[in-house]
Amino acid sequence: QVQLVESGGGLVQAGGSLRLSCTASGSIFSITQMGWYRQAPGKQRELVATITRGDTTNYADFVKGRFTISRDNAKNTVYLQMNSLKPEDTAVYYCKSVVQPTYRRYEYLYWGQGTQVTVSS
Repeated sequence: QVQLVESGGGLVQAGGSLRLSCTASGSIFSITQMGWYRQAPGKQRELVATITRGDTTNYADFVKGRFTISRDNAKNTVYLQMNSLKPEDTAVYYCKSVVQPTYRRYEYLYWGQGTQVTVSS
């Protein structure tokens, strides 16, 4: 069993910053990719940023230069530093990980429960 737990969401004024964290726990053999997605009311879930075990990153165009994704492999944790936040960044942010559980041959996709980020104008 693998669980992802996010933290760090909240309410912030436009131009402010937040740092999200997501830690994977349970029977984990290895984690390849970790990432963040978001879903605003009435919209589809969209990619924000991903990072591989080797620290290769990928960002959505709308966050480039403002958000930074990083990970601590020893802690099975991924972070999202969000700066210069805009009201349109308001959404539920979800952590996603591609994990090979212990004693399993294949990798599986896991999602966290989501954390609310609200940016006021």
